[in-house]
Amino acid sequence: MLKKVLVVALLGLSSTAFAGGFQVKVGASVVAPTDETTVNGVGTLKADYEFAFTPSVEYFLGDTPFSAEVLLATPISHDVSLDGTKVVKLKHLPPTITAKYNFKNSTGFTPYIGVGGTAFIAWDAKGVGPLNGVDVKVKEDFGFAGQLGFTFQPADAKNWGVFFDARYAQLSPEVQINGTKLTDLDINPMVYTLGYSYKF
Repeated sequence: MLKKVLVVALLGLSSTAFAGGFQVKVGASVVAPTDETTVNGVGTLKADYEFAFTPSVEYFLGDTPFSAEVLLATPISHDVSLDGTKVVKLKHLPPTITAKYNFKNSTGFTPYIGVGGTAFIAWDAKGVGPLNGVDVKVKEDFGFAGQLGFTFQPADAKNWGVFFDARYAQLSPEVQINGTKLTDLDINPMVYTLGYSYKF
């Protein structure tokens, strides 16, 4: 009897999962670092604000309020300044995945909240200005990610909608100068995104 109950339960969970749907989101984002790093005897390092194209893919778990979203941003370029003078240029990718809870209701307005993880995958780092010609390396980093936002679907829209969300990423990649660690660069950005969604 217990085996039959387990089989029925598993089949029910499977059918719920497979009954879900995908949503594609295309947005434009502002990447706003919230932190800076003070290096004793050197000065204060800070990454600048940047704009990014940020598509994402979301999967809804059947008729439940739960979903999972993967952020797939295009490469983002950052300038890092030392006391206001640009000293490092770099590019990075910020792949992020969040598990979300969607507050479904009878209106077209659906708030959501999510938590998950993010990565900082850097390349093409180079010294500029006072560090021109110096071997600069910014290493990869991984951290916590949080998300808060909403989707609005007009009454006459069958599949499409618009969305806005704010994400927080806990990121402090290591910076090396000539192979020696200088500091962990505290970026910890907020990412504000406005875009268009389409659910299949």
